[in-house]
Amino acid sequence: MEAQNFLGIYISRNAATAVCLGPQGQDCKTIGCFSVSGQEKEEQNLQMLATLIAQGCVERGLEFSEAAVALDCAMFMQHNIHSNFADPKQIAATIRFDTEEALAADISDVALAFNIISSDQAGSELAIFSAQRKILSDVLLALQSNNIDPVSIEPDISCLSRLACRNVSLPEGSHPLFGMLSCRGGHLVIPPSFTGPGSQKTSIMRTFLVGPTQNRSELLAREIVMTTALINTSEPINCLKVLDSAGLVDYQSLRDKLHIEATGLDLALCTATDPRTIAGCDDPVDFAIAYGAALAHLEKTQTLNFRNDFMPYQGKKLRMQRALKLASYSVIILMLVIGMYFQAQLFKVNKSRRRLRSKFTKDYSAVMPGQHQLPPKMNPLTKLGSELRRIRNAKSGLIGVKGGKSISSRLTLVLQAINSCAKQTNLNIDSISITERTINIVGDTFSRSSTLNFFDAVKNNDMEILQQRLYTEDRRDHFSITVAPKNDAGN
Repeated sequence: MEAQNFLGIYISRNAATAVCLGPQGQDCKTIGCFSVSGQEKEEQNLQMLATLIAQGCVERGLEFSEAAVALDCAMFMQHNIHSNFADPKQIAATIRFDTEEALAADISDVALAFNIISSDQAGSELAIFSAQRKILSDVLLALQSNNIDPVSIEPDISCLSRLACRNVSLPEGSHPLFGMLSCRGGHLVIPPSFTGPGSQKTSIMRTFLVGPTQNRSELLAREIVMTTALINTSEPINCLKVLDSAGLVDYQSLRDKLHIEATGLDLALCTATDPRTIAGCDDPVDFAIAYGAALAHLEKTQTLNFRNDFMPYQGKKLRMQRALKLASYSVIILMLVIGMYFQAQLFKVNKSRRRLRSKFTKDYSAVMPGQHQLPPKMNPLTKLGSELRRIRNAKSGLIGVKGGKSISSRLTLVLQAINSCAKQTNLNIDSISITERTINIVGDTFSRSSTLNFFDAVKNNDMEILQQRLYTEDRRDHFSITVAPKNDAGN
């Protein structure tokens, strides 16, 4: 369905006209139009008209997103009443009481729409439009059963006023009155820019019936005189634009009787529509009303909308609620998927961490906090004194480590091992390094077996080899060993 197209429907008891408009820059263009008719006395006439409208749109390929309805003047009534308030909200809250008091009738089964004609300190003058709720219900249910839910239901004169104010261009200084005569009724519109002081910038509108045998020129002249006599305008009307579906209005007679310029209204020009397209409808005025209804989407609010008082339009709200519900479900599902993905990644990381921790717990237990008790505290001066005595004794060669042999005795053992096998192994000693606990010997022999014989001599002289390193270079078997007396190796 084309979101940018809008359908206007003018509906009466036995006929209907539909006009589909599409965007064209800042203006609108006519996509298509047609008229349908039913039987005058058929009980389900509105249902049949709604079905014919839906079928006509399908047959002509007219796609639209929203629709608006204009009611024929025979399906509503118009009254002028006075309200003690000037604020629109206060007027809307009290309009039903004021209307019931002025009409002296029960309005519980009536839907109301109103326009503020003028306001002052004493209150406001209102144009009240009333329609039976049963008529509105029949129209809505018939259209909704054919998948057409109109945004607004307005009086036909309101749609003609919208068309005249938006689409008709006049010379500067013109103060026009628009008269439109169909085969069933007449409509008079004075645009809001030409109404008098205190106006709320709303059109002055009046509707009257037209008989098939009446003189259309005399009827229009009489109604114009009556209408202008009842209203107060800031400037006298000097221009009359007439749209007559029958083409029987005598403009010269109107000029003579009203003393104003009277000309015809070129409907094809002001709507930018091919005259052959307009001719496809039963009545040019019906086309103009349906066209004005389709222009309702250009206005943010429609004050003359019966649906504001009866069965308010919920289409956009319901679509928005469904869209928000779908979007919220989608966001929830997306967040759950994202949460599960990151939870799986975190589980993998934690699983690897737990596996490594269990693997290295035993290996690193010695340095892990809490596994061993720290050594008891010691006086620093006592520790320094003990270390000083140990160094002095080590330098003197008298004592090695605690409980061990002296350095001189260790060196004696090493020399005994060397002397016992030096000739047999062709032993060369490169260096001997003595520490507090061990002696490191670096040297070489003429073969690996000689080196092993030297190692055996070391062991036979009450020494133990702690570390050894062997390699062959220049036909000599080199070695580097760390030895210690057997009774010191375990300390």
